[in-house]
Amino acid sequence: MPERRSLLILGGTGEAAALAAALAGEPSIRVITSLAGRTRNRAPLPGELRVGGFGGPAGLARYLRDHRIEALIDATHPYAQQISEHAVQAAAAVPLPLLRLARPAWREEPGDRWLHAADTQAAARLLPGLASRVLLTTGHKDIEAFAGLTGIWFLVRLVEAPRHPLPLAEHDVLLARGPFDTADELTFLEERRIEAIVTKNSGGKATYGKLAAARRLALPVIMIARPPAPTCTTVACATVESVEEAIVWAEKTLA
Repeated sequence: MPERRSLLILGGTGEAAALAAALAGEPSIRVITSLAGRTRNRAPLPGELRVGGFGGPAGLARYLRDHRIEALIDATHPYAQQISEHAVQAAAAVPLPLLRLARPAWREEPGDRWLHAADTQAAARLLPGLASRVLLTTGHKDIEAFAGLTGIWFLVRLVEAPRHPLPLAEHDVLLARGPFDTADELTFLEERRIEAIVTKNSGGKATYGKLAAARRLALPVIMIARPPAPTCTTVACATVESVEEAIVWAEKTLA
């Protein structure tokens, strides 16, 4: 029986988990998923699992060589810019083929009241005078940008409880994990008397319900743009938008 060829998936998203589940059953492919380790209560993943950072692009390149990885798939969150940049640099250094699995961004539809912001700091500057009760769904790492705002009460929705007190003058924390149904989001926004939403353009179906509900209620949504994707110039690389396309790429690359 021929030796299995090793694939490393940089994960942390639903797409990464679905990809690992699909490829772990392939007898010719050894699937390793790497997680940053920020989420404490993780669902089990098929295949092998490693948790923690690599120590920058040089550390990732060393891991790829030491474990004889033959293909790399970056299926991290669209806003995990640093690890995506490290993946490009490490793949070029080894070298080995690299795939970026990036779910499509949400698109503005008729009836939406989106205000576009380049980053969280720009989003914070748009809030004064816009709303006094705000649903904040940017994740705990970006909350500091809103710390200086007064006269605004924030409902911060997080997957896990923050390790430290949030630096917001007035707020409440709601722990919840998607997917979120549009009808439930509509009721939720009305009951909490939310006047505006601040979110990132993460894409996908799991958290789109709040946007559809905001459209129904004519609520403004401050939409934080995605960071630019790193450019591949010295390594064979590609980008796809679906798990199915990533499966085809992996099977072809590791055939």
